Amino acid sequence: MARTKKESGVSVDTPIKGATITPTATAKKEAKDKEKNKPFTIKAKVDRKKPTVKPAANSGKKTGKKVKKGSKKAEAAKREEKKCIKKLAALELKGEKTNKTKADNPQTIVFRKREVNLKDLLRDYKRLKKGEPCLNKYQKKAIRRYYREEALKPYQAELIRMQKCLENNNRRMIILFEGRDAAGKGGTIRRVTRYMNEKHYRVVALSKPTEHEKTQWFFQRYIAQFPRGGEVVLFDRSWYNRAVVEPVFGFCTPEEYKNFMRGVVGFEKDLVRQGTILVKLYFSVTKEEQAKRFKRRKTDPLRQWKLSEIDVQAQDRWDDFTKQKYEMLKKTHTNIAPWTIIRSDNKHLARLNAMKVILNSVPYERGNKDLDFVPDPNVVISGAREKELMDAQRIKLGKFTG
Repeated sequence: MARTKKESGVSVDTPIKGATITPTATAKKEAKDKEKNKPFTIKAKVDRKKPTVKPAANSGKKTGKKVKKGSKKAEAAKREEKKCIKKLAALELKGEKTNKTKADNPQTIVFRKREVNLKDLLRDYKRLKKGEPCLNKYQKKAIRRYYREEALKPYQAELIRMQKCLENNNRRMIILFEGRDAAGKGGTIRRVTRYMNEKHYRVVALSKPTEHEKTQWFFQRYIAQFPRGGEVVLFDRSWYNRAVVEPVFGFCTPEEYKNFMRGVVGFEKDLVRQGTILVKLYFSVTKEEQAKRFKRRKTDPLRQWKLSEIDVQAQDRWDDFTKQKYEMLKKTHTNIAPWTIIRSDNKHLARLNAMKVILNSVPYERGNKDLDFVPDPNVVISGAREKELMDAQRIKLGKFTG
């Protein structure tokens, strides 16, 4: 046992030299406090070893230490990424919808609520594109023509029904196809009559009058071609040659032209009054498109027969034809026998809308009621509206432009 000096001023807790000291309660408390503080020092050491965040790609500076490749966190992240890729691949093979968006994975796109691999889509597109050059220009043209001809067939079937109605009711019908050279009149006539009954229609394209016919009444050679009951006659150029072509080229005298313009309106009124259905179509083409078609006729052996001496002069006399067209519309467009203008720069649309105009001119029972029988207002306009447009051109520009 250790002794303490009570007499001296030394504290009671002061140990005597050479004696063994037992720790008091205060000493025990201090030891416990030290033990409690130890974890804080350990945490501080761990924080110092933590890796810093990698800098942005644009900064170009390296800060902090990199995580070791073999660290547990990096390995766990890789495993998780592999699992996600496997799941996505399985969903793509099954064709199921995934939760990934374009922002998350720019190599896929969402189409009809399903994700499509963009790389596969581009590969298929390249394969299809490679197949196109295998077709030459003639084959491509044949494919386009096939689809266009198929689009006309429902209306051609309606023309057969219309023809049957005329036959049953013993009605007569005359369709006039007028317009500039290379405007598409002949091609439209061929499409209109392709599937019609040949016994009940005729196409009339009269040549220049003979010396004997010149001495007759002007309308006499045309009246000889008029339809009987139940028949349709299509005139590829008609008596309106005297209103446009003949004055331009000097094939008639000014007096003959005036007599025609004075008598044609009454002639047509009498024709309609006696039960003949009269449809007057004027095919309008631009100067640039006409020049393009003439150029084609010069080189195409299948179309060279269409090119005549008069056609060659058509471009040079463009303004003269326009002036005669205006006078014709002004004096011969009536409520009983109106003109219908068809813009024919696009041949397919011109043919389609010409059929609609013809079908709408006869009151017959429709076969296919789902068809659209309304003409396109950008292709078909009335003669009165065309005259207004030409008047506006002349007022604005001082001349006709088309």
